[in-house]
Amino acid sequence: MTAYLWTPPAPASLAVRGTDARLPVNRLFFVGRNYHAHAHEMGVSVDKATARPFYFTKSPVHLVDSGATLPYPPETQNFHYEMEWVAVLGRGGFRVPAERAHELIYGYAAGLDMTRRDVQLRLRDKGHPWCMGKDVEGSAVCGEVLPMPGTVLEQGEIVLEVNGTVRQRADLGLLIWNLRELIADLSLFYHLQPGDVIYTGTPEGVGPVAPGDRLHGRVAGVGDVHLTIGPAESAASAG
Repeated sequence: MTAYLWTPPAPASLAVRGTDARLPVNRLFFVGRNYHAHAHEMGVSVDKATARPFYFTKSPVHLVDSGATLPYPPETQNFHYEMEWVAVLGRGGFRVPAERAHELIYGYAAGLDMTRRDVQLRLRDKGHPWCMGKDVEGSAVCGEVLPMPGTVLEQGEIVLEVNGTVRQRADLGLLIWNLRELIADLSLFYHLQPGDVIYTGTPEGVGPVAPGDRLHGRVAGVGDVHLTIGPAESAASAG
């Protein structure tokens, strides 16, 4: 038995509908600018004929279950929601053809990619990595996983409400790169593994939240995600 200097953290995991067993999470991949309207609101355009998908990652320790209360994070005055359709892999693969990508899928969930937007844009404009804007504690929020092995969704409404008001609404059919294409492309760079999680991109309408805000997102035929924004932690409480 391995001896550790202190107790290692519990593995990241997700709730699965219909069972008490939790799904162990390996890696968190996030797709950037995968809806044309969102790319436009971020000040860029995407030409699929000449571009490829791009990704960023978050540490799995930042994964939180739906229903959590997330303290407003430090070092930002512009904390944004991004509603996403989440795909969870149940099988591994390397250099997977798009026509076989469905074989890797275990199921789906609704998720939120919470972002320090002011930090992200400041880093982006300097040509620096986005890590401090995106890899935020508690910023990968995910609802329970609906098992749909081998099934690829082609369409379905994706919606986010903040305090009961709709802020984002689109359809999965508007993704620039569909899920088959994303899995195939990622598998050129990584040996994909069971428990890899792909946040497929956010529609237009991203915006700021404040302490006390309640977020409710849903993906048709998949499920819901809930999040409450709590007050910022003081230095004393954080210690």
